[in-house]
Amino acid sequence: MRLVLIGGPANPPLSEAVGGTLGVEPTGCEISRFPDGEIHVELRESVRDADVYLLQPTTPPIEANLLQLLFLADACRRAGAARVTAVVPYFAYARQDRRATGREAVGARVVADMLEGAGIDRVVAVHLHTTALEGVFSVPLEHLTAMPVLAAALGEARLPVEVVVSPDAGAVKLAERWGRALDLPVAVAHKTRVGGEVVRTHGVIGEVRSRRPLIVDDMISTGGTLAGAITAVLDAGAVPDVVVVATHGLFVGPAVDRLAALPVSRLLVTDTVAGVNTGGLPVQRVSVAPLLADAILRLHDGRSLGDLILHG
Repeated sequence: MRLVLIGGPANPPLSEAVGGTLGVEPTGCEISRFPDGEIHVELRESVRDADVYLLQPTTPPIEANLLQLLFLADACRRAGAARVTAVVPYFAYARQDRRATGREAVGARVVADMLEGAGIDRVVAVHLHTTALEGVFSVPLEHLTAMPVLAAALGEARLPVEVVVSPDAGAVKLAERWGRALDLPVAVAHKTRVGGEVVRTHGVIGEVRSRRPLIVDDMISTGGTLAGAITAVLDAGAVPDVVVVATHGLFVGPAVDRLAALPVSRLLVTDTVAGVNTGGLPVQRVSVAPLLADAILRLHDGRSLGDLILHG
């Protein structure tokens, strides 16, 4: 079966990098808008009987990128593709996996249903907000981890970190993985979310005094959680030389201003999110193209992804 890679407009550099690693030229597509704002999608080449991989993160503008992905999947299905896999390096709505108040939508389930309805047979994602998200999908979900590529970059940078810090309870398992990998102790910042952008941090569990902290998380969005954790560890006596590692660097809203005011010496993120202005922040981007290319090739050949998967 022929392998076809189609890169959506959300992250062309990543699509090109994945194609280069695979030795496959990404198949083009035409995406335009009618005068009333409707999206129009058309494939440039035949995908009949092909094993198609659509690479499109649902980064901001989320609704436009998501709708483009859905339309691309439907176009492939109607054009006779044998199998359609959505490669979604950053998966939006992953934080909406349950009802917190009882009168809200479970956004992750709605998106999962739309992907299946568009004809997608399988989804590949990188470091979702929660591993429990697999439960909302009816189609197979391959949940990849970017930790090895980030750990390799951290090692090459030779940054003198001495304690791994989870910025909240949700990232404790991730911090423990980093602690085992680096043979470092782990501490946890205690956070309470007040609203979509406002969090309060109430102290740190674990010893951080006189140690250089490495704060790890799945994403940097508005920077509220991260800023709270940094302030908490500094108040607890940590060395004001903070390294941050996160898979997805969105840097939306006040994130850049928040983090610029804090003693952050390095921000390691991947290239799952493109076109973000990070101002003068010390951001280093690590590519997940080799990871995605490896996963695509294994899936195409029917081989195991065991060592690439993020386990609970």
